[in-house]
Formats: sequence, structure tokens, C-alpha cells
Amino acid sequence: MTELNPFQAHGEGRSCLITRRATFSSSHLYWLPELSDAENVARFGSCSLSPGHGHNYELIVSMAGPLSPDGMVLNLSQVKKAISSEVTNQLDFRFLNEIWPEFDVSNQTGCLATTEALVRVIWTRLQSHLPLVSIRLYEHPRLWADYLGNAMDAYLTIRTHFSAAHRLARNELSQEDNEQIYGKCARPHGHGHNYLLDVTVRGDIDARTGMVCDLPALQQLIEQIVVEPFDHTFLNKDIPYFAECVPTAENIALYISDCLVDPIKNIGVSLHKIRLQESPNNAAEVYTETPCLDQMPDRYQAAMS
Repeated sequence: MTELNPFQAHGEGRSCLITRRATFSSSHLYWLPELSDAENVARFGSCSLSPGHGHNYELIVSMAGPLSPDGMVLNLSQVKKAISSEVTNQLDFRFLNEIWPEFDVSNQTGCLATTEALVRVIWTRLQSHLPLVSIRLYEHPRLWADYLGNAMDAYLTIRTHFSAAHRLARNELSQEDNEQIYGKCARPHGHGHNYLLDVTVRGDIDARTGMVCDLPALQQLIEQIVVEPFDHTFLNKDIPYFAECVPTAENIALYISDCLVDPIKNIGVSLHKIRLQESPNNAAEVYTETPCLDQMPDRYQAAMS
């Protein structure tokens, strides 16, 4: 029987990343005192209507570090206690505009309690208690924000969907050759998918609005440039680009990123990633920015090495 190195008994000293999930329900209101009622409605839409609205938030806290002699990065009871005492117990069934001073907009240093602003403030309240790597906050299943501890820099993701058909075949090849490559996906009449599309943008959180960008403007871009043209189409025939380019999930994701990158830049943020899921088993991701490892905490790089 091989004798274990005492340093590696129970995995001691090896790096690992762990996550902890928590939930809370809160309400908030988008309203700035320096704007008139009409200006607030024009800027924030129905989110500016008193007395506000609520969400069932889902929080995912990622942490990393070396394993202890007990085989853990952290004792999960300590993790649960820190998240409960510093975040969920304070926010659950509360009005966010009033519970934390960061969201007191009567003070010029306060900002609106948006998802991206909230995830940043949660980080500041947990960072002295846990070895944080990243925090994700879901406002609902179609909208979430990620924060990596980089000043005001945050990521915002919108999820949408469209239904489309396609046929995987290269025009220059015979039917037999295409079936050798693509199998059933090369059949002449094609097949369809209910695609899920995640669009992730990156930008600085505005110190007053708490937003990385104008959310309705972003949603409108995605709807006009992608969802409306793609929905209920046969991609090979209805989207000119795919008359010559085989519409694999990879190529569809690349094409969507090409279509969105400049319009998204024009509203003040960077397109970070496109994720296209064509079935429960298959998805493609395209990063339009080079991942910046120097922006990530040392603990994360250690865990990934």
C-alpha cells in the first residue's frame, strides 16, 4: 500500500474552487431625486413606478484556496454563516433603496439598487470574510450580473430565445459526403431547435444609476438584430449569410457576435460573450474579448493552475 505524503493527506494544500448558493427576496425602485417624475419614467420605465417591484434573487458565491487538513477550502457552516449575516438576513424581505447606505439616493454618493450595483456591494461586504473569486446575482432567470472584484467593472447577461430550423451541409460536397460529416443533420429538409441565447456585456457601473448600460436599449438591440430576424426561419434560406456558411451552433454564435459587437459598443459597453444553446446537450460560446487573467484574483489563478 502506497504511503501518502503527509502534505497531501486528505488533499491538504491542493487548490480548489467552491461555490455556495443563497436566495433572498427584495424589492427596489428606480427613481432619482434630481430627475422629474416624467424624466424618471422616460429613463427607467415601469421600474420607476412607486412603490417599486420585487424579485426572488439567487446568489452564487465562488471561493478558492488550498484545502485544509480536513479536506476543505472552507467549512461550509462558516460560509453559510458569513453569507447569511452579511447579506441575506439583511436583505430578505426588505426594500433595497432603504436598507444599505450605498443605495440611499438622497445622498449624491448613493446609486440605484440595480443587479450589477447590488452584486458589487455584496462583494464589498463579503470580501473580508471569504476568499472570493466571483459573485453572480440572478435577478431572474433571464437577467444576471457577475462581479470579479475589479473596481466598478461588472458583467451583465441577458437571456432570450428564438426558434429556427437549419440543415448542416456544405454546398460544395455531395449529399453522401455531407452525411458522412454531419449525419442526420444533413438530411435535405433540415430540422429545428429552440435556441437559448445569452448575451454578456462588460462595462463600468455608473456611480449614480448603478447600471453598466441602458438595459432597455440593450434588450431592444438584441431583439431587433437577432431575435426578430432569426425567429421562425430556415436559417440556410432566410439568413443570407448562411446560404454559403454552414449554420452550425458555432457559426451561428460567431455570426450573432459579429452582428452585435459594434451596436453594443455604441451604447457604451463591450460585448464580452455570446452563448448559444441549441439543445440540452449542445452549446457554443464565443468570447469577443481576450480573457484578462491579470484582472482575476490570485486565488482564482492558483485554483486553475
